[in-house]
Amino acid sequence: MKTDFIEIFQTIRAVLQPYTAQGFSNRINSETTFDLWSDMNVVIEGKKRNEVYFAEVKIFKGHVGFYFMPVYAEPEKMKEIFDPGLLKLLKGKSCFHIKKLDDTLLASIESALAEGFRLYKEKGWV
Repeated sequence: MKTDFIEIFQTIRAVLQPYTAQGFSNRINSETTFDLWSDMNVVIEGKKRNEVYFAEVKIFKGHVGFYFMPVYAEPEKMKEIFDPGLLKLLKGKSCFHIKKLDDTLLASIESALAEGFRLYKEKGWV
C-alpha cells in the first residue's frame, strides 16, 4: 500500500506514459503533473477541436488527483467500468482523489484507461 503522494504520482504516471506511444502527447510532464492529450482534428458535439484531453495525474496538498476525461464522452458507460473502490474516490464527474494506492486500485485505474482508450479509438479521437 502506497501512501506517499510522490510515489503514488510516479506509479500512476508510469501507467499513463505508454499511451504517448499510442497517439497521445503531453502538455505538462513535471515532477507534480503529467497529462495526456490527443492532437487530432475532430468534431465533438458539432464543435471543431484540434485536441482532446484524455487523462492527468497531479499532486495536490491533500491527495493525488487522477483526471479521466473519457467519462464525459460516455458518462454512464464509463462509470459502469469503474471498480467500486475507484468509484468511491470520484469527486465530481472526472476527478479521483487518491490518498492510498494498492494493487487493486492500480489495476482499476489501468482497466479504466484501457477502456477509455478503446472509446477514444472507436470515436476516432486518437
